[in-house]
Amino acid sequence: MAKKLIVLVAVALLTGTTVAGQSKRGSLQGVWQTVEVTLTGPGARTITVSEPRANLMVVSAKHYSRVEVQAEGPRPMPADVANATAAELRAMWGPFVGEAGTYEMTNGNVVTMRPLAAKNPAAMVPGAFITYSYKLEGNTIWITQQRDQRGPFANPVTIKAVRVE
Repeated sequence: MAKKLIVLVAVALLTGTTVAGQSKRGSLQGVWQTVEVTLTGPGARTITVSEPRANLMVVSAKHYSRVEVQAEGPRPMPADVANATAAELRAMWGPFVGEAGTYEMTNGNVVTMRPLAAKNPAAMVPGAFITYSYKLEGNTIWITQQRDQRGPFANPVTIKAVRVE
């Protein structure tokens, strides 16, 4: 019995979960908010995400869900959405990202996400994935795009996020 409990505790420490399955420091599991985005390549820059943070990623033992607004300013709000022009709808809806799926961790600091549902149907093609490298320090994570099903990213983006739960 004692050996079984030691094994359970060791697994919990390695995976970052408690025996009851709750999230814990040192794990990807939890609720995260982006605080900084670093773009590379042409137009390279670092963007500090101001309050309120219009993004949230929830990570469980095997699944993730994320919603975010990828815009540096507020999105426009047409007076009448039912009669909005295509350009107004693109400006309002375009920067919004919604996605959920499964993930797996490999090679110590690599995570592969496989979308099951997404605002963008191209993210859900059979075999779709995106691989990130990450660095976790306390309640802060830096996650950098590596590749997707089409190959390596020419100008990978790095996201810095903080655990909020």
